[in-house]
Amino acid sequence: MHPPRTPCAAAPRPAPTWPALSILALAGPLISPLAVAQTAAPAAAAASAPVQQVEVTGARNNDIEQRRQATAAKIVIGREEIDRFGDSTVGEVLKRLPGVTLPGAPGRGGGPRMRGLGGGYTQLLIDGQRVPPGFSLESLTPDQIERIEILRAPTAETGARAIGGTINIITREGYRRRINDLRLGLMHETGRLSGNGSWTRNDSVGDLTYTLSASVFAGRRESEGTTLTTETDLDSGALLREQVETNQGLGRRQGLNVTSRLQWRLADGGSLLLMPVFFHSQGDNRQRQQLVQTLGPTPAEYDHAAVEGDSRYSVGRLNLQWRQTLGSGLRLELNGGTHQARGRSNGLRREFDDADVLLRSVRDRSRNVDRSVLLNTKLSKLLPGDHSLVTGAEFERLSRSEARETEQDNTDPLADFEGDLQASSQRLAVYAQDEWAVNPNWAAHAGLRWEAIHTRGDAGSGGERPDNRSQVLTPLLHAVWKPDPKSRDQVRISLTRSYKAPTLQNLVARPLLSSRWPAAGPNTATHPDRAGNPDLQPELATGVDLAFERYLPQGGVLSANLFHRRIRDYIRSTVELETVSWSPVPRWVSRPKNLGRAVTQGIELEAKFRLDQVLTGAPAVELRNNLSLFRSRVAEVPGPDNRLDEQPRAVLNLGADYRFRGTPLTLGGSLNLTPGSRTQVSETQFREAGRKRQFDAYALWVFDPALQLRLLASNLAAEDYRSLAAVDQGGLRTQSLSTTPTNVNWQLRLELKL
Repeated sequence: MHPPRTPCAAAPRPAPTWPALSILALAGPLISPLAVAQTAAPAAAAASAPVQQVEVTGARNNDIEQRRQATAAKIVIGREEIDRFGDSTVGEVLKRLPGVTLPGAPGRGGGPRMRGLGGGYTQLLIDGQRVPPGFSLESLTPDQIERIEILRAPTAETGARAIGGTINIITREGYRRRINDLRLGLMHETGRLSGNGSWTRNDSVGDLTYTLSASVFAGRRESEGTTLTTETDLDSGALLREQVETNQGLGRRQGLNVTSRLQWRLADGGSLLLMPVFFHSQGDNRQRQQLVQTLGPTPAEYDHAAVEGDSRYSVGRLNLQWRQTLGSGLRLELNGGTHQARGRSNGLRREFDDADVLLRSVRDRSRNVDRSVLLNTKLSKLLPGDHSLVTGAEFERLSRSEARETEQDNTDPLADFEGDLQASSQRLAVYAQDEWAVNPNWAAHAGLRWEAIHTRGDAGSGGERPDNRSQVLTPLLHAVWKPDPKSRDQVRISLTRSYKAPTLQNLVARPLLSSRWPAAGPNTATHPDRAGNPDLQPELATGVDLAFERYLPQGGVLSANLFHRRIRDYIRSTVELETVSWSPVPRWVSRPKNLGRAVTQGIELEAKFRLDQVLTGAPAVELRNNLSLFRSRVAEVPGPDNRLDEQPRAVLNLGADYRFRGTPLTLGGSLNLTPGSRTQVSETQFREAGRKRQFDAYALWVFDPALQLRLLASNLAAEDYRSLAAVDQGGLRTQSLSTTPTNVNWQLRLELKL
C-alpha cells in the first residue's frame, strides 16, 4: 500500500472560503434590488428586428450592444478597454477576461487558454482566420488591435476546433481620418532597463484607407530558480536521496514588428483588403547552475554547469480579402493567405566537477521552416423571414521542414533519427449556418460543419512516418430567449460539438532527449525523454452552455454562464519506462496517448458596470470583476484529483478604474488570482501547480488630448511560483519541486498623438 499522498508543502491549497465569498460578491448585483430597479430598455420593435451585424466603433456601450445582439454568445473587448490599462502585450490584456488563464509563472506565461484547459483547446483567430503553426502573440501589440471577441461555444463559420472556446483578435481598421499614435516606454525589472516603442499611422488617399503599425522592443531580463529533487521509500517513508539545483541566468531579447492594413473601396459596394505582416525576434541567454546533494547512495552527477544558447525567429504573412455585394442581400467574400516562419536555435550545456574539470557536454541545434496556404470563400444571403444564411468552404495546407542535431561528448546518440523531417497537413472544411429571429422573444442560430484532416510526412530514417487521417461532423445550435422583449434580461443556450486534432509534433515519433541525463545511461521519471505517437486520434467533445445576462441601462452587464463538455478519446502525455533504440538501458519516455473519456464543467460569473449605476450617490468607479470555477474528471485515471491537465480549480479577476473629477488623473488596478491545484496524471504520476497571484496598477495623467503619461506597475504582490512533478515506481517516489521567483515590473510610457 502506498502512503497517503500529501500536497507539496510549498504550494498549499487556498482556504475554501474565498471562492464562496467571491461568488457572493459577484452575484450580489444580480439579485440586488438596486440592480433590479432599472428603466425598461429598448422598444419591442427593436427587440424583434431582423438579425444583423452590429458595427463596433470602440466605445464601451457599442461593445456591450454587439454582445447583446449576438445570437451565438460572445464577449467583446473594444479599443477603449484595451487602451485603459496600457498593456504592453496581448497576453496581459487577455488574462483579465473571464475564464482566460496564462500558463507558467506570472509575467512568464505562454499562449492564452480558456476555461483552464491546456494547450490546443483554445482556438486563436486573427481577423476570423486560424493562426498558422508557430504563430506567437508576441508578433502583435495591443496598439494593433481594434477589438477582441471571446466565443465560449463554436460556430460553423469560426470553426469547431475550440473545445475550450475561441479568441478572435480583430486588427485595427482604417478610418478616413488621419491618426498618428506614438508610444515610447521604459521598463525596469530586477535592476535591468528595457525599452519599447510603437507607432501607428492611419490615413486615406482617394479610395484607399490604410493603417500602418510598427513596434520595436529590446531588453534584458534576469532569471533564477531552484529545483529540489528527492527519492522516498513509499513503504517506510524514508528519504533516500535529496538534491538541490539552483539556476541563475541573464537573457537578452530584441525584436521588430510591422503590420499594415490597406483597404480599397470598389464600385458597387465592393472592397479589397491587403494585410501584410512581418515579425522578427532574436535573443540569447547565459545561465549558471549549481547542484548540491545533501543525501544519496551515489555522488551527484556534477557540481556546476554552464548553459548558453541563442535563437532567432522570423515570420512573414500576407492575407488578401475581397468582398462584393451582389444585390438582393447577397454578399460574396474570398480570402487567401500565405505564411512562412523560420526558426533557429543553438544550445550548449557543459557540466563540471568541483575541481572545474569538464565531465560532460551536450549541444543541441535545430532549424525549422513552417509554411501555410489558406483559401476560403463565404457567401452570405439575407432571406425572407429574418433569416441570415452563411455558407462557405475552406482549404488549408501546412508544411514543416525541420532539422535537428544532438551531440553528447562529441557523439550523436540520435543519429538514426536526425534526418530532415518533411511533413505536411491538409485540411478541408465546408459549412452552412442560419441565424434568424423566430419571434420577438426568440432568436436562433443553427449550423453544420464538416472537416477532414490528413497529416503525413517523412520523419527521417529512424522515425515512424506519420500518415494520419481524421474527419469530424459538427452540428451546432445556439438560441437566445428574451422573456420580455422590453427588458434587458436574456437567457442563452448552446448545444455544440467540437474537437481537438493532434499536432504534428505529437504525431511524429522521433525522440527528444532530456539534456539532464546522457543517453548512455538511465534518466529519471521527472526528466524524461519525449517522443510522439503516430496513432493518435482527435478528441471529440459534446457540450452545452447555459447563460443568464442582464444589461444595465448605461452599458454595464451582469452574467452567469454554466458549461459542460463530455470528451471522447482524451489525449494526455504519460511517462513510462521503455526499452528504446537510442540507449543501451531502459529510459523514461513521455508520449501522448488517447486515454478515453473525460468531463469538464464549470460556472463563469461576470460583473462589469460603473458603481453609480447600482448605488445612488456612489463615485463613478468602473468595476470589472469575474470569477470562474472549474471541475473535471478523466474516467480512466483513479481519483481524487483526476482532473484535466493544467486546469485550475478557479480563476478570479477584480479590477477598478476611477478618473478624478476636475483633474487629469486616472487610477486603476486589477488582481488576478489562480489557486494551486493537483492533477493525477496516471495511477503512478501526479503534478501540482502552485498559486498564482498578480496585482497590477496604473496611473494616467492626461496633459491634453494629444499628450499623456502613463505609469504601470505589474506584479506588485510578487511571490514565488512553485510547481511539482512526481512519479511512483518500484516502491520509490521521485519528485521534483521547482521554485521560480517573480519580480515587480515598472514601466513609464509617453503616449502622443501627432
